[in-house]
Amino acid sequence: MIKIVVTGAKGLIGWHAHARLHAANCAASFQGGPLPYEIVALSHAGFDDDAILQAAVRGADAVLHFAGVNRAPDDEVEAANPNIARRLASACRAAESTPHIVYANSTHAASDTPYGRSKRVAGEVLDASFSRYTDLVLPHIFGEGAQPFYNNVTATLIKQILTGQKITANPDGRVQLLHAGAAAQVAIDAIIGGTTGCLTPEPRPISVPDLLAKLEGFHASYIANIYPDCSDAFDLALFNSYRAATYPDGWSRPLKLNTDSRGTLFEAVKGGGGGQTFLSTTEPGITRGDHFHLDKVERFLVIQGEAVIRVRKVLNDEVWEYHVSGDAPAAVDMPTLHTHSIENIGQKSLLTLFWTHNLYDPQNPDTFSDKVLP
Repeated sequence: MIKIVVTGAKGLIGWHAHARLHAANCAASFQGGPLPYEIVALSHAGFDDDAILQAAVRGADAVLHFAGVNRAPDDEVEAANPNIARRLASACRAAESTPHIVYANSTHAASDTPYGRSKRVAGEVLDASFSRYTDLVLPHIFGEGAQPFYNNVTATLIKQILTGQKITANPDGRVQLLHAGAAAQVAIDAIIGGTTGCLTPEPRPISVPDLLAKLEGFHASYIANIYPDCSDAFDLALFNSYRAATYPDGWSRPLKLNTDSRGTLFEAVKGGGGGQTFLSTTEPGITRGDHFHLDKVERFLVIQGEAVIRVRKVLNDEVWEYHVSGDAPAAVDMPTLHTHSIENIGQKSLLTLFWTHNLYDPQNPDTFSDKVLP
């Protein structure tokens, strides 16, 4: 078992990294094998207590160092990141620990700004303190769980679109985008492969107006019950980021029923560029699911019976519940990085349609067992 400390574990990249390590443990547990990782999630508060910090790094094989400060007065930002790096190095010395450090640096480290200097100096501190050091230089990061109006243009645009705000995009604005999950995976792979030195994952360059247009296109299609083409990996990650922001209040979504003397017709799924449809029966009192996905787009649609669909953000405790019935079909789409289940709460067999945007691949199922309820 590899002991990995994730600093800044409640931040965007930290949460994505923790979730992916957790997914690997879930997969191993489901298969009856040993867990590959001992994960220590360290919040910013952990750096304020010597005992907590030293206990976290003691015996650690690796540290994914995502903790940092980017929003504060200039003098505080400039001092904060080097100080956090020094605290980490000091704790490792005190604990007699020599982990592999993967540091989430920034493309801004090349700039002569308080934040740029802060990130650059922090990297120099870590490089001088550890024999195994990976400098992971990251561009603009987006992804599920990003905070709008907090140094994240993608999350901000999504929030503005969902709340119907008037948006003015800088016509000259450009961003270099990388999904938080992709950044986290590069960091994890560096640990597994023992890769040191500088890593610069390739981003997707896009203008802010084009980014806004793409997100507005997702929104217009999705509220019309049409999935966009998800064949491009970047578009899939961006669409999943948008979808996650619709939770918890945007669901369930009643479907338009076309009823006449012959019966009722409704459109279950449209668009998506392909995919796969499943039908299942579930007996009263039985629960299906209890798993999450990293990339998969998935729809649940009860067409007969009564059910409760439960959704919980991975590594979080709050559970959202959606009561659905075949008498009034309403779709509930599963956001990525959220574990979910469906329970038959009726008195008869439950009939449910499931749709995913891609074909099931038994060699790479993108399905990680994780109970929604304790």
